[in-house]
Amino acid sequence: MKEDYYKILGINKSASKDDVKKAFHKMAHKYHPDKKGGDEALFKKASEAYTVLSDDKKRSEYDSYGRVFSDGSGGGQGFDFNDFGGQGFDFSQFAQQAQGGNVEFDLGDLFGGMFGGRGARTKRGNDISVDIELPFKDAIFGVNRKISLTKNSVCEDCDGSGAKAGSEMVSCSICNGKGQIHETKRSILGTFSTVKTCDTCNGKGRVAKDKCKSCAGYGINKKQSEISINIPSGINNGEMIRLAGAGEAISGGMSGDLYIKVHVTPDKNFRKEGFNLVTDLNIKLTDALLGAEYNLDTLDGKLKLQIPAGVTIGEVLRIKGRGVPTGGTKRGDILVKLNIQLPTKLNRKASKLVSELRKEGV
Repeated sequence: MKEDYYKILGINKSASKDDVKKAFHKMAHKYHPDKKGGDEALFKKASEAYTVLSDDKKRSEYDSYGRVFSDGSGGGQGFDFNDFGGQGFDFSQFAQQAQGGNVEFDLGDLFGGMFGGRGARTKRGNDISVDIELPFKDAIFGVNRKISLTKNSVCEDCDGSGAKAGSEMVSCSICNGKGQIHETKRSILGTFSTVKTCDTCNGKGRVAKDKCKSCAGYGINKKQSEISINIPSGINNGEMIRLAGAGEAISGGMSGDLYIKVHVTPDKNFRKEGFNLVTDLNIKLTDALLGAEYNLDTLDGKLKLQIPAGVTIGEVLRIKGRGVPTGGTKRGDILVKLNIQLPTKLNRKASKLVSELRKEGV
């Protein structure tokens, strides 16, 4: 039975593109085979589902026909058994014949051959998912981070060709220099001819006479790579960054992607709310009544905050242009929430002063 891409990602058919992306990122992070407890099969299913449902054209075809034809695997129209002989087929008859040893068929091979088969798809390397810890200040202002990964990369000595320097290129003996292999398949509906990319020359039709020693002719090798990541300003905890082509390389195909999940370390003073930074400030009762000046430690350094006379509990003071960058030179604000500290005990002198205030109606 064909996989239900919506069910795989745990979303409904009305899900937005953003919902599709979030669902895939969640599964990619959980099931990536390089992670402890990962599941390669589930990760591949999620990747396939995301490839289809994130593309408007492919998603439309999938919703209409239950499969995709716009990726080079088909002729652009649905399959109808009535096109063969003018009437439908009763597959129960063929199943009975197969049990009797009269017929051998594989529906997967049949439909794969009719629509181009797996060989028509572009090969793609595995995606990689990593987690990084980020200080609160770096998450607010953005930063460039470098990480080291050991992964399959394009061989630097042969630039991915698999050939030794100066080696002569000769015709591929497997596909006779055509880059493709034709296969004939017999099925219940007749004989079908399929075409797939030659795995030996990766569709080029030519191979190196002398192989590169560094990669043994594969064009890729496992090595440690340093990757530079530009963390944008204002990134939130748990957000994912995607670097296209920075995943695992594969011979004769496209490299996978690199997904970086960001974990932001909380700040002891500030919390992020949109483009604003919010903090709580404890002030004395007398300062609330008479006004005062307080030193405030911000992400930009110290600044003096003027507390106006007569502020109330929970009142918020705004410091403009000292919050999260919003693009260009503009920034959000700092919001200071005031907490007036009331004394729990009063000495004799303080009690007398408060009593005088009571007489004044304060």
